[in-house]
Amino acid sequence: MVHQLKTNLHRMKFLSRLSFLIMLSLVLSVTEIQAQEFSIEYEKFTLDNGLEVIFHKDESDPVTAVAFTFHVGSSRELEGKTGFAHLFEHLLFLESENLGKGGLDQMSSRIGGSGANGSTSRDRTNYFQTVPNDALEKMIWAEADKLGFFINTVTEAVVEKEKQVVKNEKRQVVDNQPYGHANYVVGKNMYPETHPYNWQVIGSLEDLQSATLQDVKDFYNRWYVPNNATLVIAGDFDFDQAREWVHKYFDEIPRGEEISPLEIQPASLSETKKLYYEDNFARLPELRMVWPGVEIYQEDAYALDILAELLATGKKAPLNKVLIDEKELTSNVFFWSNNSEIAGEINLIVRAFPNTNLNDVAAAVDEAFTRFEEEGFTESDLNRIKAGIETGFYNGLSSVLGKAFNLAQYNIFAGDPGYINEDIQKTLAVTQEDVMRVYEKYIKGKHFVATSFVPQGQTDLILEGSALAEVVEEVIAESGENESFVLPEETDYERTPSSFDRTVEPPYGDSPEITVPDVWETSLRNGVKVHGITNNELPLVQFELKLKGGLLLENPDRIGVANMVADMMTRGTANKTPEELEEAIDNLGASINVFAGRQSISITGNTLARNYGATMDLMEEILMEPRWDETEFELVKQSTLSQIAAQSANPNSIASNTFNKLIYGEENILSNNPIGTTTSVEQIELRDLKNYYSNYFSPSVASFMIVGAVDQAQVKRSLSDIESKWSGKDVAFPEFESPDPVSEPTMYFYDVPGAKQSVINFGYLAIPETHPDYYSATVMNYILGGGGFASRLTQELREGKGYTYGIRSNFSGTDLPGAFSISSGIRTNVTYEASELVLQILNEYPATFTETDLATTKSFLLKSNARRFETLGAKLNMLEDISDYGWSPDYVKDREQIVRDITIEDISNLAMKYANPDNMIYLIVGDAETQLERLNGLGFGEPVLVNDYFKEGNE
Repeated sequence: MVHQLKTNLHRMKFLSRLSFLIMLSLVLSVTEIQAQEFSIEYEKFTLDNGLEVIFHKDESDPVTAVAFTFHVGSSRELEGKTGFAHLFEHLLFLESENLGKGGLDQMSSRIGGSGANGSTSRDRTNYFQTVPNDALEKMIWAEADKLGFFINTVTEAVVEKEKQVVKNEKRQVVDNQPYGHANYVVGKNMYPETHPYNWQVIGSLEDLQSATLQDVKDFYNRWYVPNNATLVIAGDFDFDQAREWVHKYFDEIPRGEEISPLEIQPASLSETKKLYYEDNFARLPELRMVWPGVEIYQEDAYALDILAELLATGKKAPLNKVLIDEKELTSNVFFWSNNSEIAGEINLIVRAFPNTNLNDVAAAVDEAFTRFEEEGFTESDLNRIKAGIETGFYNGLSSVLGKAFNLAQYNIFAGDPGYINEDIQKTLAVTQEDVMRVYEKYIKGKHFVATSFVPQGQTDLILEGSALAEVVEEVIAESGENESFVLPEETDYERTPSSFDRTVEPPYGDSPEITVPDVWETSLRNGVKVHGITNNELPLVQFELKLKGGLLLENPDRIGVANMVADMMTRGTANKTPEELEEAIDNLGASINVFAGRQSISITGNTLARNYGATMDLMEEILMEPRWDETEFELVKQSTLSQIAAQSANPNSIASNTFNKLIYGEENILSNNPIGTTTSVEQIELRDLKNYYSNYFSPSVASFMIVGAVDQAQVKRSLSDIESKWSGKDVAFPEFESPDPVSEPTMYFYDVPGAKQSVINFGYLAIPETHPDYYSATVMNYILGGGGFASRLTQELREGKGYTYGIRSNFSGTDLPGAFSISSGIRTNVTYEASELVLQILNEYPATFTETDLATTKSFLLKSNARRFETLGAKLNMLEDISDYGWSPDYVKDREQIVRDITIEDISNLAMKYANPDNMIYLIVGDAETQLERLNGLGFGEPVLVNDYFKEGNE
């Protein structure tokens, strides 16, 4: 778990612009707003067909990001014909006339792209990826093909197949998740039936199933046109050359019908609506309270953002004080203002502790609001929140893709990429009076929609006066009705005429030169290893202090101690109360997090370069002087028990926890969930945390990694107190005993009655990352299941059969053996068929790996190194590998040579050795009533039902 002292930076809206003066609050004690210059230059031009194009130059890395955004989302759909915008997000990756089958996904796997991806919102659909800059012309050619040469390739079979993929996505992210239907209930009751926000972005499965091919084509031809799109290219490229390419590939695509903007349609409630729902996957009662808000960039949006922070974020926030600290009803309160193009909502979510009556939660919310009205807040509180804005701003610019996103967002919704200037100024100009005004206008005494989502059989916990919510539960027929399709090998369609031959894929440009960042290293006298990279592109610093240990050093009878130690360390120091420590970090616009994992505990930080020294002083205080507050300990304990309860009904959590038990064996400490079980956590006392800290926090097992606008001398000075005051001790690590290899494949089943999907985890305990074969094995896995849409698992199970929304395989070793696993969420009624197909792919893989597969693998892995070190986070990960495994900074070059030298024979041998289905265990988490008996046919004998055996590991 990650424990964040600064849990939510101010919600910055898409931060990029031309030259501007940004007004930023610097520290809590400063009441006047100070100014800092920052400039992002861009060029914007419009083609005759209406396509708006924006270029931004960034020479920091040899990569270029392309973001292609259409001003269409679910709000442009009609009642009864929903889900079309999201469907097209999928369809546009499949095929176009000149890209051919596999479309952009297949090309991305060859050119070393970050993976073509997209997203759909209420008001826009975007497509994006980052590529080595030698592939820019290919990307422009491909994006033009999607816009002007796509729709003729869409057939009945293609639409039917993609309908199944979208259905699987909905099952995975909505139907099979706790509280998955809550947004649906809010939307249906916040907005009238004819309002574009009444339905969810993913749409209705009934609407989707009944959609005809003509419906789909009509929607595309109306909205996916040049005069409704923005193309942003950001990175290291030649503007003049790129402009020529844009004109060449886009100019002849015809303009569409004129498109009028939607009118602002804010929600209006004449009464408070209360709804409840018994949730099959929930173990904690949840209360949502949602008020009508405002649209994006509306004048009050800025004060509402700050109001939400003041009410809920941090120890001083009244919702935090009342609900968490005083009444101990929950461990988290979420409050935010959501602003869309034509309306908005103000959202409050409280996921309460088990068996908590939601009427008590509602009463506590009212009490917190009353306290806010009576006590208000200070100018210092206001500036404290604003102090996080600058760090959030620079973090939003840390990648070229982030810059491209932001330019497109402002262009579409503000009509000007440079609107950020006014936007930021409006945020920072918010006054105390503004905040109280919007509270009175939108929250106090106003009608809202309240939902009570409770575990099945616990309707006694719902809000008084609640009516049963109407939720459409999908019935999955065992017969597979309306779910079958046949994709032909080739599709006949009329080709769209062009003035030149578009079937020829453009050549690569000059290959980018890959430069490994300069790494400096040193050691402190007390044993701490230090690695750093100086990078002055942005005035930011990121760091990590990592201590070996974590779960690995825990007492098997007290699992969860390391996780609770991590949580407690951000709850004050010997000299600062939790509130004072939080405030000190907020003043700097910084964040300090503590994370406990299976083999380590890490303290991480993110700060402005000018505040680096002060941030490090606070990190040192957290490390050296923990508070061990009894009251905070009880809150941490209750919060952890609540997390365990929430996980106990989540099929994905159950699958992960059970799989680890199976591959490690119950006696191995690493088989446990790091947050513990109900039994283990209930036994933990504060002295257990103190003992863990006293025994295992030592510079002898510590390393420090840092990247950003800070040099080695500054870092050494900032660590002087840690070097002189932190004394070392010997820490003994248990010898890792690797379990016996799988003697015969066995099928295990964990029953989740009523599950809409079956979660599969197939695999075994494989090799550590330090093994000589490890990287070669990951190269072998690229075409099997690690290469996204290039992988056979995805092509067969998602693209070929529509069984799943996504499937992947991966190796997860560290310096200790880790799992090789194949994981996915599968449509319930094809659990057997999907499992059988995975086995078939595994059995055939060694003998069917082709020269084309080898070329694709090599091209992707070599070319993708151009973007390996793009962000500060990527550089920090590189330092962590160097520190953990003793590798040379040039290890990336060594891996490139492995890729160049590998052969088909090598791949075949590696697959037989490390992806052998006879050496795996097979776990399925799903509905036993409908699926268990069918699995006998896989040849592993009768599946072993493991609910009782592993129940404690999931509760």
